[in-house]
Amino acid sequence: MTVQLFINARLIDPEARTDQPGMLLVSNGAIAAPPESAETPAAIANALKLPPGTLEVIDCNGKCLAPGIVDIGVKVCEPGERHKESYRSAGLAAAAGGVTTMVTRPDTVPAIDSPETLEFVTRRANAAAPVNVLPMASLTKGRAGREMTEISFLMDAGAVAFTDCDHVVQNTKVFARALTYARALGALVIAHPQEPILSDGACATSGKFASLRGLPAVSPMAERMGLDRDIALLEMTGARYHADQITTARALPALQRAKRNGLDITAGVSIHHLTLNDLDVADYRTFFKVKPPLRAEDDRIAVIEALRDGLIDIISSMHTPQDEESKRLPFEEAASGAVALETLLPAAMRLFHAGQVDMPTLFAALSLNPAKRLGLPCGRLAPGAPADLVLFDPDVPFVLDRTTLRSKSRNTPFDGARMQGRVIATYVAGAPVFRRD
Repeated sequence: MTVQLFINARLIDPEARTDQPGMLLVSNGAIAAPPESAETPAAIANALKLPPGTLEVIDCNGKCLAPGIVDIGVKVCEPGERHKESYRSAGLAAAAGGVTTMVTRPDTVPAIDSPETLEFVTRRANAAAPVNVLPMASLTKGRAGREMTEISFLMDAGAVAFTDCDHVVQNTKVFARALTYARALGALVIAHPQEPILSDGACATSGKFASLRGLPAVSPMAERMGLDRDIALLEMTGARYHADQITTARALPALQRAKRNGLDITAGVSIHHLTLNDLDVADYRTFFKVKPPLRAEDDRIAVIEALRDGLIDIISSMHTPQDEESKRLPFEEAASGAVALETLLPAAMRLFHAGQVDMPTLFAALSLNPAKRLGLPCGRLAPGAPADLVLFDPDVPFVLDRTTLRSKSRNTPFDGARMQGRVIATYVAGAPVFRRD
C-alpha cells in the first residue's frame, strides 16, 4: 500500500471554501481521511499499522496544496499539426503548470468527428501525456455546421463533450437538432457565443483604440446576440450547455436570466480575458491576438465580478499553440490564440494578489466546477477523490521567459512579464508528474 502524508500545507479546499493550514493523507492514489486523534506522522503510521518507512512524508513548508487544475478547452495539434503541439509536449507543459486533467478540443486537422479519429488521439494521449487527458469531439462533421456527428458512437468512444469550437453553427435548425439529440443522450454541448457574421474577420473589439489602430473590430454586442440565440434554443430543447467564453459585460444579464430560469447552462472565461485588455495589443503585438479579441477594461472588471459572484463558473487556459510563421505577420493576418498551460496558475495569481478573487473561489473555477460539469470525481480534497494535486508558492516572483516553456509553440502574451506564483510539484493519482528543481 502506497501512503503519503502532506504536512505543513496551506490547504485550498474549493468545495468547503476554506484556506487554512493542515495536512492531507493519500492512500493508493486517492485522498483518505486521517485516523481520528492521530496528529503526527508517527501516530498516523501506527494507527494505519504501516510497516516502518512505508509512510512517505512530504513537507509542504507552508505552501499551498490544492486540487489539480481541470482545464477545459486545450488544443493539442495531433493529428495534423504535430509541429505546433504534441500530446507529450502539452502534457509536460500541463504538469509544469499544475494542470492534472486536460480536456482537449477537436479543432485539429482533420477534426475529431469520428470514433476512429477519437480513438487514435486517445491512444496517443494515454501513451504520451503524464496527466489525464479527456477528449471532446466535434458537434458537426468537419466542424462545418451542416450535419451533426454520431454523438452516441463518439460518447461510447470516450468523448466527454461536443463542440465546434470557434466555428459557430450558423444554421439554427442544425444546431437545434444537435441540441435535441444531445439532450436525449445527456451529452454536454460547448458553444462559442458570437454572432458569426458580425465577428467575421474582426481582430479587435470596437472602440477608440481599434479605430486609432485601424483594426477590423467587432462590437461586444456580437457576443450578447450569439448567447441570446443559444439561450432561446436551450429553452426549446432543454440541453446541457456550456458557453466556452463570456468576455463582455453586455452578455452577463442574459446569462444571469438563463440561470435564474433554471436552464442547464454554465459559462467559462479564458485567463487572458481576465488579466489583459484591448490596450495590451499596443503596437500590433500579435501574441495578444486571441479569439474573441481582448476586451475593454470595463468588460474585464465586470467579468471578474461575475466570476467572484459565481455567475461565471470556469476559468480555462484556452491553450492554442501557433507557430512563429503564423504569428510573425501583420496583426490582421496573424493567427489567433495563445499558449497558457504553464502560465494559467501564475496569471490567476494576479487576481488573488490584487484582492479581486480569494483562493478558494479561484480553485472552484479552476478545478471543482469544471470537474463537476463533466461529472468527474477530481477537483476536490474530499476523502475518496483522486489525489490529483498541485503544490505551489503563490508569492514567489519571476520574469517569464517564453523560451523556457515546455510547449512546442511559445506564443504567450506574458513573455517578459513580471509574474508571481510558481508550481512546486504536481501529482496525478498521488504520483509526482512534475517537480521544480
